[in-house]
Amino acid sequence: LDGLADLAAPDAIVTRLQGPLQELVDDPSQHVRATLAKHIGSLCRVFGKDGTIEHLLPLLLRLLKDTFPDVRLNIISKLDVVDRVVGIDSLSQSLLPAIVELAEDKQWRVRLAIIEYVPLIASQLGVHFFDEQLSNLCMSWLGDPVYSIREAATTNLKKLTEVFGVDWARSTIIPKILAMATHPNYLYRMTTIFAITTIAPSVTPEIVRDLILPSLEGLVNDPIPNIRFNVAKSMEPLTAALRRSPDTAPLEGSVIRPTLARLEEDSDPDVRFFAHRSLLAIDSAASQASVTA
Repeated sequence: LDGLADLAAPDAIVTRLQGPLQELVDDPSQHVRATLAKHIGSLCRVFGKDGTIEHLLPLLLRLLKDTFPDVRLNIISKLDVVDRVVGIDSLSQSLLPAIVELAEDKQWRVRLAIIEYVPLIASQLGVHFFDEQLSNLCMSWLGDPVYSIREAATTNLKKLTEVFGVDWARSTIIPKILAMATHPNYLYRMTTIFAITTIAPSVTPEIVRDLILPSLEGLVNDPIPNIRFNVAKSMEPLTAALRRSPDTAPLEGSVIRPTLARLEEDSDPDVRFFAHRSLLAIDSAASQASVTA
């Protein structure tokens, strides 16, 4: 299809391929359908906006609902090509319900592809649409049973913060993240640490001081050692965030270092190790800063 799009006249492609494309979408071989899904996007620029909306989007929708995960994955990975031709508004109106449905796909690779596509949708459709249609979905990924999905979800929230701004993050997603710090399932508490540590460089030092740091201090005495040593690991990037403002920099001495000193006396050796390592890293960063100042 890629080569055909370059060699054949647009009118000929539109006229002659409609029937064969319909047949390929229903081909009994999953590998044929997966290959079609990988390359059908190249026809969008030949069909043009109107032709793509009329002829190709219905086929894309059927491929998005294919029973074979590689077909769904290949379509998702090429949605940016379709977006460049028809625009995100037309794309979202036609395919968003299917995309939202795929966010809970049983194949984690499909869920991951959807997560990676969300910032593009968000930046094009705006904050109001996102808050209404996709916000809860993005938060639900933080509780996914697959670690790669939870990790990607935290990175996704950082990108969304950069798209919509710090004020949006403070009022919309940070409270929801921090609420998980008291969840009875330790994986949710762990995800809280990962998420706020990832977001910290993208928010103001004041948010780190007023919201993030108090929440982490509450996890210092968590009964799960993995939680405590991840708190210790998080102190290094949070210190870097606090140092960005003279109003918050003193918290390094009044909060960060005393917290790590407590964790250095923890009963678990891994907690003690990571607390000590964080202190060394903070000391090293302070020394480098004083040299370059």
